[in-house]
Amino acid sequence: MSFNPVLTGAAQRPSPQALAQTLEQVLGSKAKRITVALGEVTVVVSSAHYLEVAATLRDAPQLRFEQLMDLCGVDFSDYKGGQYDGLRYAAVLHLLSVSLNQRVRLKVFCPDDDFPVLPSVCKVWNAANWFEREAFDLLGIVFEGHDDLRRILTDYGFIGHPFRKDFPTTGHVEMRYDPEQKRVIYQPVTIELREVTPRIIREDGYAGRPSGGQG
Repeated sequence: MSFNPVLTGAAQRPSPQALAQTLEQVLGSKAKRITVALGEVTVVVSSAHYLEVAATLRDAPQLRFEQLMDLCGVDFSDYKGGQYDGLRYAAVLHLLSVSLNQRVRLKVFCPDDDFPVLPSVCKVWNAANWFEREAFDLLGIVFEGHDDLRRILTDYGFIGHPFRKDFPTTGHVEMRYDPEQKRVIYQPVTIELREVTPRIIREDGYAGRPSGGQG
């Protein structure tokens, strides 16, 4: 059976270009940049306008993004092969309007690379609570106004933020059970770094090679 939005009462989804125009009209100069790519609309705002824009996206009759689907932190320090020279940390939000059947991505950069801080949007969308804790835990972004900003994924006493590009993939410490102390302990990582060269095995007939040829 085909889906008929008129019969079901669901709103028809506007085109990305139409949504971008609506966002430009509603947000005005508070939006630093609005782009459409791959059928998705992205709005970039400054941290100074972040809370105001968030409330507008939720409350404006033409937008009505009632639901926060996701919020994550991003470290851009290695973006474009390290040639990126903009601000390092950002929060990226994906918003859904259930009533108007439309989606938008909201991106805001932390103004200080050494101490990344952004306002919390928990009072705009309470679903941001654990998402902001995750971004704080993994990337060290501090969300001012969050009522319970503490780690959520890493272990107690963990040092550092593992999703930062300069955090070692092996970590700094490892955990093991010590039979003498009869408890779990932490110790410096004992993994030895080594270079792994993959072995290339070519099948018979690969790229026109005769059967029985050497790889």
